[in-house]
Amino acid sequence: MRRKLYILQQSALCVGLLFLFACKQDQPIKISPAADVKAVAKNTAGTFPFHKDIVIKPGLHFEVLSWGRGVDSLGGYLILMSDSTKNNYKSLSVERDGIITDAWNMDMDNDGNPELYIELLSKKNVRDLNVYEYNGSFNKISFPPLSAKMKKIYGGNDKFIQKNGELFRSFPIVNSSDSTQKNGAVKMLHYGLRGNSFSVDEVKEQE
Repeated sequence: MRRKLYILQQSALCVGLLFLFACKQDQPIKISPAADVKAVAKNTAGTFPFHKDIVIKPGLHFEVLSWGRGVDSLGGYLILMSDSTKNNYKSLSVERDGIITDAWNMDMDNDGNPELYIELLSKKNVRDLNVYEYNGSFNKISFPPLSAKMKKIYGGNDKFIQKNGELFRSFPIVNSSDSTQKNGAVKMLHYGLRGNSFSVDEVKEQE
């Protein structure tokens, strides 16, 4: 008799547990919302204020990108070489003091190796060039400063000019004590390149 009662009690317990489980399964499961974490996309506008893709030939590209935050004239720039025909990729990182205004390719010494010219504007109206020749690696070529004679009549506002594969620099003459060089007239300089060394000649005005 006790055995039958025990069996009935166990059966009733099992039925109750099954009923309770079935009821809970019908109820929707509540999921607590996770912490409100939002992905913040940073605005990169102005991070690369200058970008130029220089195509040497099909498959061979040099890209120039300036970077920096805060002061526009301080930061750095990258030269990225991509030669997809040879699966060759190189890069060069350079610090800069100035704002990059232009970049171009020339081969002034006619040796078959491209030269990259990076034009920088500093002191609001003064320009300079950084020059690199690529012959499997990047080799810097020092660009000559103005001579003492030229500095006396130089006040900025200069321009670099590429013409027929040659490089020129022009600037208005200021503070000239030479009667043959009038203030406001334009001085023109011609640059040559040989053996990774620049030469500078003054272009005489034609009479």
